[in-house]
Amino acid sequence: MSQDLIPGELIESKIYVFRGKNVMVDRDLARLYGVETRVLNQSVKRNIDRFPDDFMFQLTKEERQNWVSQIVIPNSEKMGIRIPPLVFTEQGVAMLSSVLNSDRAVQVNIQIMRTFTRMREMLTENEELRRKIELLEKQYDEKFVMVFDAIRRLIDEPSKNEKEIGFKY
Repeated sequence: MSQDLIPGELIESKIYVFRGKNVMVDRDLARLYGVETRVLNQSVKRNIDRFPDDFMFQLTKEERQNWVSQIVIPNSEKMGIRIPPLVFTEQGVAMLSSVLNSDRAVQVNIQIMRTFTRMREMLTENEELRRKIELLEKQYDEKFVMVFDAIRRLIDEPSKNEKEIGFKY
């Protein structure tokens, strides 16, 4: 097992959700691969047929503004993000290793793929846990309804056998 080049937490922090898909932004990928963003984008444009819309898309201006407002980057760097960036789905990231011919790109891609897989597994586990909790809540809700109904009947219906206490005038 080789030593990871990049901590998994760093990769996870660079995965965003746009249009309902987990994606990574071109500038973050370029940094992870150790290349300039323009070099990454040039490689993609030279091989554009490998990147259909479900592998890569460009953010709209509104999506870009939303993304920039949510991440903490210096104003000087924000000025460099005038063009909405390209974002890559998991499949697009996998395709990047074939257009970026470097050992680092292959190793970084392996780590990114493992991170995407780990995140999917966590979501699946959380979904199973959510279903189990809902089932337990439903079972206990039914039991507690019976208990609360019994308590309500006791409170609402005064006992006929009770003797009144106190003085009568």
